[in-house]
Amino acid sequence: MSTEAPVIHPTYGNWRRPRRPGLGPLGLVGTIGVFGGIIIDLIASLISLQVTLVLVVMQVFLLLPLAARTQDGRNVYQLFALRVSWFRRKAKGSTTYVSGPLSPRPGGRFRPPGLLSRVTLKEGRDAYDQPFGVVHHRSRNLYTIVLECEPDGGSLVDADQVDTWVASWGHWLARLSAEPGLRGAAVVVETAPDTGNRLANELLPRIRPDAPEAARAVMEEVVQRYPTASSEMHTYITLTYGNLTGQKRKSDDVITDLAVRIPGLLSGLMAAGGGPAAPLSAERVAEVVRVAYDPAVAGDVLDARAQYGGTGLEWEDAGPTATVETANSYQHDSGVSRTWLLTIAPRGTVRAQVLQGLLEATPGTRRKRVALLYRPIDPATSARIVEADRRAAQFMATSKRGMVQARAANEVQATEQTAVEEASGAGLVEFSLMATVTVDSVEDLDDANTSVRNQLAGARLMMRPADRMQAAAFSCTLPVGILPWEYTLVPRELKEAL
Repeated sequence: MSTEAPVIHPTYGNWRRPRRPGLGPLGLVGTIGVFGGIIIDLIASLISLQVTLVLVVMQVFLLLPLAARTQDGRNVYQLFALRVSWFRRKAKGSTTYVSGPLSPRPGGRFRPPGLLSRVTLKEGRDAYDQPFGVVHHRSRNLYTIVLECEPDGGSLVDADQVDTWVASWGHWLARLSAEPGLRGAAVVVETAPDTGNRLANELLPRIRPDAPEAARAVMEEVVQRYPTASSEMHTYITLTYGNLTGQKRKSDDVITDLAVRIPGLLSGLMAAGGGPAAPLSAERVAEVVRVAYDPAVAGDVLDARAQYGGTGLEWEDAGPTATVETANSYQHDSGVSRTWLLTIAPRGTVRAQVLQGLLEATPGTRRKRVALLYRPIDPATSARIVEADRRAAQFMATSKRGMVQARAANEVQATEQTAVEEASGAGLVEFSLMATVTVDSVEDLDDANTSVRNQLAGARLMMRPADRMQAAAFSCTLPVGILPWEYTLVPRELKEAL
């Protein structure tokens, strides 16, 4: 008699939204305003009761918008600032972009627009003499390297192996916290219907002229019908570095410093189930951006690579001919895109395949990109944040009389586990998620919106469209190292205090 041990599928979770300092939903700035207002009211009460009443009404009028928040934590002032910025850009004509010989810009080339307008692309050689592209964001003096990998599939893989991959990925992310000069990282998974060009370029030249007619017909039918039931998937990892030494350095010196780091980064990715990994050359980075803005040229790019070994595309010609940004979409060359932003991560624990449906190709779309953005936190700051969250959770659980609520108890348990893991060497990382779907026309956006909503329900995610900032959100999902928190008008520290 034999017995089989039950199969245990590991679960993952324990992510927490950073706790906002201050009284309730007011935030730190609102809390300071409340106590400052109380002091002013006490002083004014010594002079006149009528003046005190007027001051109280004004303070309530100014602080109430800080307390009224949406589900994703934005207050009324932030929503108002977004609408004002949108109307200003429309009035200035910044929502429309034209490039090429007929554009008012000198040079007559097709530079990428928006956040990519001041970006330059350089190339270096790593320790294995492989070319790798370096995206230089001149406005922020940031440098981005792009790695491409082919992750191992999850089908027919033991749960123990998946757990090992997840642990290795966590170790790789923890390593980023100690990476000198690293400002942020992103994992971009791009899917699209297979054009069939790769199969045709590989198979048709191998058919012999004297082959039997039946065999030729079968192979030609395979080439014709295979793309209708298949899709292509690409995975990119971008690493964005700031000032590496604290001193002003030349671009060539920075590229040399980055070249030394690439082999170690690639080995960590392969250990985490990333499969074969290699850096992207400057030409390949330009091709990815070109295809994103004009999906119709994807087949031509593959043909040029197969016939000539490359396209020779430069960054100056990787942008679109024209773009139009509307409140809820972004129209560019042969596609129309809409981007969604993460508002709430899955509550509780999830399985390893929680994002599988979202990452797969969506029928009826030209391209889809899902970008996971990471902001590693240095070990000293991580310890301070973990201890602050731990004390806050214990205070909330013990401050209420009677039986402790289940949610408060879970908060205490989660913070305790986070503190133990951080003390044992785990890293603390802030993350978010963005998804961009590109279709052929504006009429197809409603169907794409329905498909994305269904996939989000399976992934237990809550996301909202990036309305009135679709162009910037589209750029953030490209594998070029755009970090949203580096491009905000209001400093990140002040936004967190709000």
